[in-house]
Amino acid sequence: MRMKALINELRTAALATVSLAVIVCGLYPLCVWGLGQLLFPLQAGGSLLTEAGTVVGSSLIGQGFAGPEYFHPRPSAAGAGYDAAASGGSNLGPLSKKLIDAVAQRAAEYRLENSLAPDALAPADAVTASASGLDPHISPANAFMQARRIAKARGVSLESVQKRILEHTQGRDLLVFGEPRVSVLLLNMLLNRIR
Repeated sequence: MRMKALINELRTAALATVSLAVIVCGLYPLCVWGLGQLLFPLQAGGSLLTEAGTVVGSSLIGQGFAGPEYFHPRPSAAGAGYDAAASGGSNLGPLSKKLIDAVAQRAAEYRLENSLAPDALAPADAVTASASGLDPHISPANAFMQARRIAKARGVSLESVQKRILEHTQGRDLLVFGEPRVSVLLLNMLLNRIR
């Protein structure tokens, strides 16, 4: 009698395990994927941005830009720069000499690159890496400090670059969360069109 009860309990447990596996590992993800594709196709596809039919990046993941004609993103702590497989912060504390030296070096390079006075204050996001190392945005202050260099390199007026920054500055989410920000990739794509 006990053996029969044990077999019934094991059968019930196995059936519950298989049923939950099918629901949780199969049906639920399939439903979420389908709803995502139906309701939010751009976001579900990785928020990819295209230019002339070619994917140039995602609006959610930062990428490095070099050259004086481009807005430069935040420094990246992710691998060799914006490597999503190596995403993560440096875990250096505020008293870390390594962090202090890195920030001082980045600040000096930022001032030199943007023709700023040696004692000019650099925006925090210009000299510190983000927690993920993949931020696609910079602060409006950072963008405006880079505007003169970009205008000069592209041969356009400073006012036209500043106007693009203002037009593409995103406010706080729900008016309270986060800080105003500017997408580096979107600004650079826009500037490539006005050459």
